[in-house]
Amino acid sequence: MSAIVSPSQERERPPALTVGPAAWLRANLFNNWWSTAITLALGYLLVRWVVGFVDWGIIHAVWSVPSKGPGIADTSACQAAKGIGACWAIISDKWRFIIFGRYTFDDQWRPAISIVLFVGLYIVSALRSFWRWELALIWLVTLTIIFVLMWGGVFGMEYVPQDQWGGLPITFILSTFGLAAAFPLAILVALGRRSTQLPAVRVLCVVYVELVRGVPLISFLFMASTLFPLFMPVGFNPDKLLRAQIAVILFAAAYLAEIVRGGLQALPKGQYEAADSLGLSYWHKMGFIILPQALRLVIPPLVNTFIGFFKDTSLVLIIGIYDLLSAGKIALGEPAWQPYGTEIYLVVGAIYFVCCYTMSRYSRGLEIEFNRSIRR
Repeated sequence: MSAIVSPSQERERPPALTVGPAAWLRANLFNNWWSTAITLALGYLLVRWVVGFVDWGIIHAVWSVPSKGPGIADTSACQAAKGIGACWAIISDKWRFIIFGRYTFDDQWRPAISIVLFVGLYIVSALRSFWRWELALIWLVTLTIIFVLMWGGVFGMEYVPQDQWGGLPITFILSTFGLAAAFPLAILVALGRRSTQLPAVRVLCVVYVELVRGVPLISFLFMASTLFPLFMPVGFNPDKLLRAQIAVILFAAAYLAEIVRGGLQALPKGQYEAADSLGLSYWHKMGFIILPQALRLVIPPLVNTFIGFFKDTSLVLIIGIYDLLSAGKIALGEPAWQPYGTEIYLVVGAIYFVCCYTMSRYSRGLEIEFNRSIRR
């Protein structure tokens, strides 16, 4: 039996334009005549851009072209559509090179599985239910499998030298190993820079951070490529990927250390005093009380740095390593495909955007969840 609503209860309901989507539009987009004019102008430009992009990228686009011979594409259809429609045929012709680099065609299933393992590792690491010590074992096993697949030479797989690696696996390897190894190093440097009992360690950490932050990443990569082998024992010459990885780790650790130090300084002094009153050792105090709170405060700048270094892996091109963006640039080396760089960069940019936007949204959810108790 439905409840009877009295006239007084009916009058207490909010007006239709005070809640819901209509109220949001009125408050944010059509609040006054000036806001309304800007909204309409931007809406008109957005609609024109969307219509133009659909017309260029879908309706009049060229999706495939015939072949004039092995490895030679007939781009006459793309040339006829130049300025009218996109030539997505370059993606269908070059997508393997963009994703896998110069990896041999018959063995491209190996970097493909490596990419899937990387994505699966990220998903598992994002789930709170896996935040146990077993997660470190999962990382160790997964990364070992990835390197076995990429290098080969065992289990009947052909050995593939690092010079033939490229594309998306290189981007994932540099960013994943770089940030995973840089983060604990950054914590140690941040703690060392705030040390009052070990002045030598504090000075060393300050010099390291200021020296690394005072030079661009490109120069650091150059030094890692040219100077690093000079400090190695005779006969030991690490490959370019390892040199670039070390440079990324050391460079990222300096920036992350300053972010962690900011979180440590933002904590109230009472937290340190409360930890000392419990009689905890220095490492127990930092590991169980101080660092969890400090890292919670600096989630946004940490993720911002992660996103920045994920994109900065494209700089390894200068030392002869071909990541995702570099492979896209090299794909334009053929004269027949040179006029169609826009399509390449749109696809590569979309891949970067998906990865970076996913990190951003996850960090936002993590920040809200961790700060829920503070808001209460």
